[in-house]
Amino acid sequence: MADETLIPSNAALAAHPTLGREKETPMQSVVKETAPALTLAQETNPWEAQAARFDEAAHRLKLDDGIWKVLRYPAREIIVHIPVQMDDGRIEVFTGYRVQHSVARGPGKGGIRYAPDVSLDEVRALASWMTWKCAVVNIPFGGAKGGIICDPKSMSQGELERMTRRYTAALIEFIGPEKDVPAPDMNTNEQTMAWIMDTYSMHMGQTINAVVTGKPVNLGGSRGRREATGRGISIVTDQALKHLNMVPAETTVIVQGFGNVGSNSAKLLWDKGYKVIGIGEYDGALFNADGIDISELLEFKAKKGTIHGFPGAQAADKDEILVSKCDVLIPAATENVITSRNAAKLQCRILCEGANGPTTTVADKILEEKGIFVIPDILANAGGVTTSYFEWVQDRMGYFWTEDEVNQRLERIMIDSFNDVLQYSVAHGVNNRTAAYMLAIDRVAYTTKQRGMYA
Repeated sequence: MADETLIPSNAALAAHPTLGREKETPMQSVVKETAPALTLAQETNPWEAQAARFDEAAHRLKLDDGIWKVLRYPAREIIVHIPVQMDDGRIEVFTGYRVQHSVARGPGKGGIRYAPDVSLDEVRALASWMTWKCAVVNIPFGGAKGGIICDPKSMSQGELERMTRRYTAALIEFIGPEKDVPAPDMNTNEQTMAWIMDTYSMHMGQTINAVVTGKPVNLGGSRGRREATGRGISIVTDQALKHLNMVPAETTVIVQGFGNVGSNSAKLLWDKGYKVIGIGEYDGALFNADGIDISELLEFKAKKGTIHGFPGAQAADKDEILVSKCDVLIPAATENVITSRNAAKLQCRILCEGANGPTTTVADKILEEKGIFVIPDILANAGGVTTSYFEWVQDRMGYFWTEDEVNQRLERIMIDSFNDVLQYSVAHGVNNRTAAYMLAIDRVAYTTKQRGMYA
């Protein structure tokens, strides 16, 4: 899936629809002057962070002002207030969001998260990241994201189902296989997707399993989807080692977060011979300089419900584990864990971002000065959305692949995408994150200009 036209020669650059513009436009001048003014207070605001990165990449691309404006803001933001009858008979009203950032390259694509701290800014940022993520791996989706402000851990299964179905009904005209395809995210899962699929199908009067991805396999889910994000992380980590002339057997790894993404990343890397020496969680961490047996840790967590007390490693501080010496650090939990407060302390050689937005823009500059090789989130964790694309394709054609076929297709796309970003970085003299954004924005901008402006 590599597109050689996206790493053009100097001659081709001059003729490229978005790169070949030497004159600085008014919007580029404004952004160039104001971009450094990002304050520390804005550092952990995900929307401000993504906007700053977009502006930097768009400035380097010399992006047309009009296209700049189109791509900088979401196409649609939906706010819904969802009345739900709770188990004790009272009625609660939950606030939900769905933001569709871009549908220029295809239907919107992005997860739905349930959490007390969900905000519109967060959902906006995640939707835009999905646009760039889908473009980096060159799949025909745009970006979208959803969320509901709630505390899912305090809600019963019945309450979660009623809330999910009412949320789906409120969005019924805005989602669908050709419009916007949700998926699981923080605190949502296969069962949540099954409820959404069923609610949507009941409204449509027929079973439509392509309305969501991340479903149970027996309802049209794809084999390999659950492990896909972790598998993608392991693939791009392999490619980084090849680029830096390193070998797995001599490479130490620390993974922050041991949920679906972190645990699968750790297991797949451990299977390949990497030495996983640290695992961090929100309430503590584990460390063993000789390596942690990830298979045993997974069995322990399945039985105990926690990693703490695992006999194969020592207890460690959750903040200190992030800045412990290792070759590969994989933050795979949540946003804003690497900031101006700890970036200078990182001792890794490779930072592979398993979570969305784990590094702030202020921290970016510190990591670049330290010479850390960053595999940015919109590339590193794109294995999940790539396999979601496979699921959508399989649902639409009614024919399903084996897990080996899914994994082979995923590996090819992730390797091609890693090489695209690396070559873009070299060709334009920028770091990997800026290269990934430039590559993604260029692809979306090119499609937007081809489609034209409907009047």
